[in-house]
Amino acid sequence: MLLKYFYDEKLAQASYMVGCQASKEAVVIDPARNINPYIEEAKKHGMNIVGALETHIHADFVSGARELAENLQATLYISDEGNQDWKYKNIDHLSNCLLKDSDEFQIGNITFKAIHTPGHTPESISFILTDGGGKANSPMGIFTGDFVFVGDVGRPDLLEKTMGAKGATETGAHDMFESLKKFKDLPDFMQIWPGHGAGSACGKSLGAIPSSTVGYEKRFNWALKHTNRDAFVKDLLEGQPVPPNYFAIMKKVNKTGATLIKKLPRIKEITNVSELEEKIKAGAQIIDTRASSHFAKEHIEGTINLPFNASFVKWAGWLLDYKRPLYLLAKTKELEDIKNTLHSIGFDQIEAYMNVDRAIEETSACESYKNILPREAKDMLQGGTAHILDVRNLKEWEEEHIEGAQLITLSKISDHVNEILSKRPIIVYCASGMRSAIAVSILQANGIKDIFNLTGGYISWKKENLILK
Repeated sequence: MLLKYFYDEKLAQASYMVGCQASKEAVVIDPARNINPYIEEAKKHGMNIVGALETHIHADFVSGARELAENLQATLYISDEGNQDWKYKNIDHLSNCLLKDSDEFQIGNITFKAIHTPGHTPESISFILTDGGGKANSPMGIFTGDFVFVGDVGRPDLLEKTMGAKGATETGAHDMFESLKKFKDLPDFMQIWPGHGAGSACGKSLGAIPSSTVGYEKRFNWALKHTNRDAFVKDLLEGQPVPPNYFAIMKKVNKTGATLIKKLPRIKEITNVSELEEKIKAGAQIIDTRASSHFAKEHIEGTINLPFNASFVKWAGWLLDYKRPLYLLAKTKELEDIKNTLHSIGFDQIEAYMNVDRAIEETSACESYKNILPREAKDMLQGGTAHILDVRNLKEWEEEHIEGAQLITLSKISDHVNEILSKRPIIVYCASGMRSAIAVSILQANGIKDIFNLTGGYISWKKENLILK
């Protein structure tokens, strides 16, 4: 048997290829939209991808299951649990196998058994794997999707918070408690292969270790220590982070099917900066993907900075308008990766791009902003010559914040620019200076020019023990 692990660090999303070396057949569990890595891996081992297994309708990325089905005629192995609101649509033209609790199927000598594990979503299933090629009479492990993670379990509140499914949070929490009873009955020696790692918004405290065992999670996973339903529900619902805006879009896309990658239009290249400047004047959505340090020194007026780093996909999903075309300012060598990353969260309306270095060199509409040290910021605030804006989340704010600061979280800042309460220079801060740099770019693009980014954010402010008097 072949077991291959794939991990997208930007999405903190894991997928798996399982292959039978006897039959040369392979399947992919919870595939990402870009299926090329799976095709290359299968080819390397002389295998054919014959199936795509999905644990549930995903909310945080576009599934590649339909890509595999359309391009390779792979069979979809998907859930038939849950009510009609959570059934897959538009799959009649594709080879598919709808699965209920305890259903089994074979891929060569490998047996997969589906078990219904609702809680994160009503249709959620997990796949128990038994390697018949190794003459095993007990299962090796379980692909848990967003059911059980290393150190955590899936959050039950996404359907209500993103899709407006009234009452789904409470129902999901109770379902999760029942599903975990099934998990506790599994043999301790079984491995677990979850769908996400640390950094995913599909749980609140996921571990960074890629896999675990049933026995280990029984001993150390907080959720599996609970024996009282009410106490479990309370703990599960407490402290869940606000889900990104794009989650609602992903649910709909994965339920009905995204446009195939090969059918997406080619991204045009802008070679004349005057064309770009006209787009800016017309109010186009234009992002500069350079590091914030470069953007701060020099950037084209009216553009927004979303650095292409580990947090890019998160903030793109939060801040970009899916209803409007997108224009990119990027390094040409990074364009393909940026495009694939945006496609991974369903942002397919990438109209055009321009090489950012060329654009900066040719434009006459450049501006900059200043980074300010904590002690300089304190002097301005102490003297009443600046306004302080906190763009962290509410939980961070409630724990502690700079005295006199106004809170507008980064995820909401585009909709609340008019609520900034001061005509004085504005100092923007977050925890480290990364989110605040994005916020500064958004505020500048909206006409607020007298603005500073707090270097090192609240962490540096606190480290220097600065207190306003």
